[in-house]
Amino acid sequence: MDFVSTFLNVEVILRVYPMLLKGIGNTVALASATIVGGGVAGVLICLVRLYAPKVFRGLAIAYIDLFRAIPILVLLVIIYYALPFVGIRLNAFMAATLALGLVFSSFTAEVFRAGIQAIPRGQTEAAAALGLSFPVTIWRIVLPQAFRIAIPPHTSNAVAIAKDTSLASVVAMPDLLKQATDAQALTANPSPLIAAAIMYLIVLLPAVRLVSYLEERFRNDGKAA
Repeated sequence: MDFVSTFLNVEVILRVYPMLLKGIGNTVALASATIVGGGVAGVLICLVRLYAPKVFRGLAIAYIDLFRAIPILVLLVIIYYALPFVGIRLNAFMAATLALGLVFSSFTAEVFRAGIQAIPRGQTEAAAALGLSFPVTIWRIVLPQAFRIAIPPHTSNAVAIAKDTSLASVVAMPDLLKQATDAQALTANPSPLIAAAIMYLIVLLPAVRLVSYLEERFRNDGKAA
């Protein structure tokens, strides 16, 4: 067999295309749930880390340090295979979303902490002097500026966690990699894996370019300011 018929076999790819299409749909759904849920949780954890009473700040720091350090693969195995022994059973999608979301939220918290701490302290002091409440100060003054600072690294982390959705195959979730691997086994041909790689590129390359665009835009905005 030649290279094309082995790795770029169009007949094989067309035969398994419905499997790959289902896989990319599951991958996008998993990435979206992780980014949205983990992003919101990360911002809330960041606020606890910076402004809550000391005991809660300590818990937030421990949470961030733990889930930034633990490998996603290990966390997936613990959540999906170990939790049932204590009576907690999650399906593959929920287990993968939880594992990826915990890790993504910890990185999000650190990114937004850096963004908030980069804002001059005088702005919050001025808001307090004007009689603005703490929630209003955070929502109207602190977070909008922190978002502008944090968006480029946060987007980069989102792209990274989207690639890590491929790890969900270890808990038998039918994501793109799992479907491609099953298709390879069914056809005895690696072409489905090449097709899956191309589909990953189609989805992720625009996101990578978005990161570069945001970094350049906010860098130029900073110089203009």
